[in-house]
Amino acid sequence: MTDEVSILCDIACELGEGPSYDPQTNRLFWFDITGKRLLERSFPDGDTVVHALPFMASAIAVIDAGRQLVAAENGLHVRDAATGALTLLQPIEADNPLTRANDSRVHPCGAFWIGTMAKDESRDRGAIYWFFRGELRPLYRPLSIPNSICFSPDGRIAYFTDTPRGLLYRVDCDPQTGLPVGEPAVFVDWRGRDGFIDGSVVDADGVLWNARWAGGAVDAWSPDGRRLRTIAVPAVQATCPAFAGPDASRLVVTSAWKGRSERQRKAEPDAGKTFLLDRPVRGRFEPRVKIA
Repeated sequence: MTDEVSILCDIACELGEGPSYDPQTNRLFWFDITGKRLLERSFPDGDTVVHALPFMASAIAVIDAGRQLVAAENGLHVRDAATGALTLLQPIEADNPLTRANDSRVHPCGAFWIGTMAKDESRDRGAIYWFFRGELRPLYRPLSIPNSICFSPDGRIAYFTDTPRGLLYRVDCDPQTGLPVGEPAVFVDWRGRDGFIDGSVVDADGVLWNARWAGGAVDAWSPDGRRLRTIAVPAVQATCPAFAGPDASRLVVTSAWKGRSERQRKAEPDAGKTFLLDRPVRGRFEPRVKIA
């Protein structure tokens, strides 16, 4: 560990992803995608509860006090927060067993952007979709591994990447609908550099915090695309950050051991664990998703 990072949960996920904090219940949720598990923890020091899932899932959002929305390999499911019961709400690529959901996030208006990708990471099999009040539309395709879906606090800017291509894009959005209103432009060009752009979240000041896969770090990017700082994490495959805590001032980061050899895992004992960055941030809470 470093002075800036500690272990929040020592359960090692093969592919830890999709952390999301619910301020109403003080619960942090995240996924082990390939392990078909949803992890839940009272933040920061409660016991971690592991829920087995019948499918690969990658993201969760709050609908209301009793319901959540889960992005899974066959579509969006409503989850009963008390019982864990799952009900399919909106199929997405349900007829394609070769794809699954990946990075997804709620726009400030309540629209949900959902990324999909090939389970074997084949190129150009994925997409990004928009879901709002019962309507589903494709936004961008084909993509290989959509990631870094996040939004400015006012909802006027969306960010996303196709991880293998090394470019982080920004696009103007309608703040009332979460739909793009222009063409994507390159925000950060990371081609040929250390690691790959993975999950991201935007704080109250418009700073984008990105987990760098194969780079073992979290990078903070200013609204004009300048790298402000880099914080090392003790897992090479950092995957996604989330703001947590009663004032959203803590940053949680998931990681993965997927694809690491036995030798690499022995050399990297914290791979797949979930970390807490001890540097305070000006975070913000995730909006509730609007399904109807």
